[in-house]
Amino acid sequence: MFDQTPPNKLSQQIDAGVKLAIAKAIERHRRLGESIVVFRNGQIVILTAEEIPPLKSTTGEQN
Repeated sequence: MFDQTPPNKLSQQIDAGVKLAIAKAIERHRRLGESIVVFRNGQIVILTAEEIPPLKSTTGEQN
């Protein structure tokens, strides 16, 4: 009835999914010309779309 994935493996899958979702959201902001806000060296920093590095696809899919 339920997937019996070990808790450690399940948490790794969740972490990977969350990281991918965040990367795609940041890439979407970059492509649409929208800024993002990050926390860097104890400071809040606004990155313009031009300052956001492009997403490197690891799955071979086109973004």
